[in-house]
Amino acid sequence: MARGSIIAVLRVVLPMDQATYDHLMSSLTPSEAVDGVTSYRNTVALACPACDDPFDDLVVCAEEYSSLELSMLLDICVTRFDEEIMLFTHKH
Repeated sequence: MARGSIIAVLRVVLPMDQATYDHLMSSLTPSEAVDGVTSYRNTVALACPACDDPFDDLVVCAEEYSSLELSMLLDICVTRFDEEIMLFTHKH
């Protein structure tokens, strides 16, 4: 990757409330869970809580420290629920 290349655009929103969290988690399809990081597919085109566009995947980080490797250009919207960090990905 060239020096100075942008690999992601971040949007941050306020913490999510319980009702929004419950609706979101009941609507998504679990995909993968590894080392405190769980991913879900948005197969029903739910709107992202930060930008209102449909998102592709939700990545939930339950551990204090997590490392993610990006293999493609993504826009990422971020919020949290309790102690979980929630990343909403948007593919280009």
